[in-house]
Amino acid sequence: MKTARLVTGILSIVLCVFVTFQSCAAGLGNALADNGEVGGSAGVMVAICLLTAGIVSIATRNKEKNGGNIACIIFYMIGALLGLTLAGSYGDLKIWGGYAGICGIIHLVSALKHKDTEKR
Repeated sequence: MKTARLVTGILSIVLCVFVTFQSCAAGLGNALADNGEVGGSAGVMVAICLLTAGIVSIATRNKEKNGGNIACIIFYMIGALLGLTLAGSYGDLKIWGGYAGICGIIHLVSALKHKDTEKR
């Protein structure tokens, strides 16, 4: 699972840039339309969650403890919750929230798998 954590971390950092730019554009569109949606702001928060979890994932991929996995699970699931619930008309945010949820599940499986190997 070390490779999976490395790949999800790198992809999260790269996608953070795209999510940030899209969110700024969506936030500007929401402000100009004065429609009361918060998709742009939620997108920036999702980008921050992706960046944080990506850095933690890369930094802790070789560690023996599950602290890094747990931190990644928390950040990815917060990003997924924000992305899936606050998207509004910013449809791509649902995709980024889904990606964050999938990464959170990958880290959950990694943590559970690591826990099973500790028992042996």
